[in-house]
Amino acid sequence: MGYVNVTDISTFIPPSMIQKTLGTWTPTISSNLISDVRTAADASFALLVPLVLPGSDIGLQGAKIKGVDLWYKIATNAADDFATVEVSVVTLADQGDACAGTTVDITIDTAHDAAAERKAIEDHKMEITLDDPVFIEEGKAYYLNCLVDAHANTAFSLFGALVHYELRL
Repeated sequence: MGYVNVTDISTFIPPSMIQKTLGTWTPTISSNLISDVRTAADASFALLVPLVLPGSDIGLQGAKIKGVDLWYKIATNAADDFATVEVSVVTLADQGDACAGTTVDITIDTAHDAAAERKAIEDHKMEITLDDPVFIEEGKAYYLNCLVDAHANTAFSLFGALVHYELRL
């Protein structure tokens, strides 16, 4: 029986799998580039990126999340704010118990470690690293959560995310 221990692997998360709150989002393809484009409007919206990987109750087995990259573009007008970037952990409870959420400590790359950098007009690749990479336990779900406060003329395009992990099976 074999054993798998891949220490540097990643999975792409297309924009269609990323939940978006508030606003009109249009799936778009242009010059072979797939994106979800938000109609400019003065409102806040959240991006909820599911980090869907195998988990296990057996220690050191399954996927160990190391980090996630997010690709997006802001054009026309900078956003008013882009303060929230966090990795949330949801504990999926047993019958009769309430599900609960918390966050893990992260580090954001130096080009995006301030809201002013994240909200600027630019093509962005934001790199988020978990300070303490963690094996996913059965009954836990992980999300990247970003909150953007768009200006009335902020053009926002979302290209997807890439979750980095180690896999042991």
